[in-house]
Amino acid sequence: MSVQPVIRSAEPGDEDALGDLDRRTWSPVHAVTPRPQPPYDPFFDTTHRPRQFLVAELDGRLAGYVRLARPTRLACNAHVRQIQGLVVDDGARGRGVGRALLRAAMDEARRQGASRITLRVLGHNAPARALYASEGFAVEGVLPGEFLLEGGYADDVLMGRSLTAAGPAAARPAPVTPPAP
Repeated sequence: MSVQPVIRSAEPGDEDALGDLDRRTWSPVHAVTPRPQPPYDPFFDTTHRPRQFLVAELDGRLAGYVRLARPTRLACNAHVRQIQGLVVDDGARGRGVGRALLRAAMDEARRQGASRITLRVLGHNAPARALYASEGFAVEGVLPGEFLLEGGYADDVLMGRSLTAAGPAAARPAPVTPPAP
């Protein structure tokens, strides 16, 4: 019987462990920013607050995190939450940590009143794309060759899903038809 990850809200005291996890798991498979170099920036700052993060613990150790935030400050977009990072420690991969974090993020988004959740993933990150698809996320757009990473171009894949029980179409309002001239 495998041990299930414990998911909880991040706390200010998690900062050092989260920063260390972020640096240890950095990879061009999922990161568009350069490899972190000392001196390291704080993990939490004015735009990355502890309340935006859920962390996973496995066997009493920090095993991963997910950041959930509003994609914009616009009122017309307040019903959407965006996953802005999902990281799983290499030693915890294949143990359900990523799936547990993803499900917890969807639950938290619903708790916050969101009816839709989105994310961006690099086109070559096949394991992450498969996980998202298995949890109901669909590709909603692709920005071909959006990033130049290590000498090659990578697609930026936009994925999303409804958080309502009725499915994706229920969360989309009818298209607005402009008035006739």
